[in-house]
Amino acid sequence: MAQVLEFKLPDLGEGLTEAEIVRWLVEVGDVVAIDQPVVEVETAKAMVEVPCPYGGVVTARFGEEGSELPVGAPLLTVAVGATEAPASPAPSTSSASGASSAGAPAAEESSAGSGNVLVGYGTGAPAARRRRIRPERVGTPAAPAPVVEPEPVPVAVPAATGEVNGQQGPVAVVSPLVRRLARQHEIDLRRLTGSGPDGLILRADVDSAIREAEEAARAQTRTAAAEPAVAEAPTAVAAAPAAAERIPLRGVRGAVADKLSRSRSEIPDATCWVDADATELMAARAAMNAASGPSGGPKVSVLALLARICTAALARYPELNSTVDTAAREIVPLPGVHLGFAAQTERGLVVPVVRDAHTRNAESIGAEIARLTELARTGKLSPAQLTGGTFTLNNYGVFGVDGSTPIINHPEAAMLGVGRIMPKPWVHNGELAVRQVVQLSLTFDHRVCDGGTAGGFLRYVADCVEQPAVLLRTL
Repeated sequence: MAQVLEFKLPDLGEGLTEAEIVRWLVEVGDVVAIDQPVVEVETAKAMVEVPCPYGGVVTARFGEEGSELPVGAPLLTVAVGATEAPASPAPSTSSASGASSAGAPAAEESSAGSGNVLVGYGTGAPAARRRRIRPERVGTPAAPAPVVEPEPVPVAVPAATGEVNGQQGPVAVVSPLVRRLARQHEIDLRRLTGSGPDGLILRADVDSAIREAEEAARAQTRTAAAEPAVAEAPTAVAAAPAAAERIPLRGVRGAVADKLSRSRSEIPDATCWVDADATELMAARAAMNAASGPSGGPKVSVLALLARICTAALARYPELNSTVDTAAREIVPLPGVHLGFAAQTERGLVVPVVRDAHTRNAESIGAEIARLTELARTGKLSPAQLTGGTFTLNNYGVFGVDGSTPIINHPEAAMLGVGRIMPKPWVHNGELAVRQVVQLSLTFDHRVCDGGTAGGFLRYVADCVEQPAVLLRTL
């Protein structure tokens, strides 16, 4: 007999409480295996494919693409042992009981927990909702037991399914972008006729529906303007549909908003900045990358050199590598430097973390930055790679700007900002010359140190930029 098991959105770790459904990987009626990915979700930290710990037939999906579900909410239901229908109906109550007993081992084997688990579910016996056919009372005439098939199992149909042009079935939309566009403009996909192959709804179909809706709204507005106004209030209500679009703060953008708001409300930050002549640093980098033979190696980026300078500066000024325990009213110095660097991606701003940066040289830091940057671009960073930073390096010069007053990445105590490096007139050795100049800014938590410490840190960084040989003292 089929056993219907409910799979809930698991705890994905790092204190995450919800996730957005990006793409379903299975349809209702599909047969899934244990640990097969069934849905791709986006959390505030990363994109994750969620595997199902059960094997069987998918009988229901909960939530459409683009919707947000809390941890513990049902994702889908799976009919375990329903991959094929019973061969024949049971002739009596006793035989029906025997069939149930015979099918029990198979059901137990299919519903056994998987070995590859996420946080919050796994190899333990899962709680399940069982649907059984109640056996007949003793003494009543024997009658054939009804055949159990997948169809009678209630199927929760997402909002993107329903009556399509007079017929019941799923909406023929493949692209999540098309679904999102329709949702933003309140277009009911069930009322559209797709122009693609086999009635597939394309973006052009949604764009056409949006234009028709806008034209209808304008026509309604013109009609309302032609009619005599009964009162001023209805006129104001009629203009309401022209209000600005509202975009929910969720996913990466929501997490960034929460963290920056908390930083601004909790941390009394201050910023100091200085211009530095980076000509010698650029020359040293060019010499490193031009070296060949035993002294050669992978190319070293400017960001990697600045990161190495930061770790040396934090060794001199450890107050900036700390955090504040507001509940205990204590400053907590941190033993190691886990250096975060800001990276702009299609999903928004993320801050991957280079672990134990204080133990790495510039070449090792550069290789790790390159690896994490590629993962960020493809949306494959794990939550662990986006948390636990102790100090952040923000290279906003890639956007073509000179300076900024960045917001500290809570709960860290400081952030170094780097502007663009560009030729500028500069007094060098008593003479005016064109040099490669960069603006450096340090935003720090005034609770952990005073301006003297922050100024000393920034001055040391600027000295290393202007005279890279200063770093030889700490190598």
